[in-house]
Amino acid sequence: MVNPRKPFRLNVGFIAKEEIGYSHQFPFEFDKAQLGDDLELRPFGGLATVDRTPQGLFLQGDFLGGVTLQCVRCLEDFQHTLRWEFSELYAFNKKTVTESGLILPDDAHIDLQPLLREYALLEVPINPICKPECKGLCPVCGENLNVTDCGHHPDQDDSPFAVLKNLL
Repeated sequence: MVNPRKPFRLNVGFIAKEEIGYSHQFPFEFDKAQLGDDLELRPFGGLATVDRTPQGLFLQGDFLGGVTLQCVRCLEDFQHTLRWEFSELYAFNKKTVTESGLILPDDAHIDLQPLLREYALLEVPINPICKPECKGLCPVCGENLNVTDCGHHPDQDDSPFAVLKNLL
């Protein structure tokens, strides 16, 4: 059962006591998931698989969630779907720890929220665009050119490369 206050905290103690090769899946499906103060995903879903290995617990995650972004061309908000997957090893001791530095806590509860947040933020585009054919804003009056044509057209002669068009 999922704790409503900490929905991404998994009790994996029973997996650590199983034989090598044991695997357990944890499905996630929420209408809204808050990953930190600045990242809200609507809807959110995914699957975390935890495998028992000799070194520790191997976690594989496959997730997706919708996030509201602002288009860099027209400055309108739009819905974008993030998809990400990751794999991490929660080592049993310091000898088998990987470069991520994750060690299985003494209480055998893993909090996935920091990992989910990090990997989700890596999937957010640097320059989000609402649609490939977005026309952006008019450089003269600031009107959204996707909504209306304001009548301003940039002069082609202003560019120092305008002369090259005549060569074609």
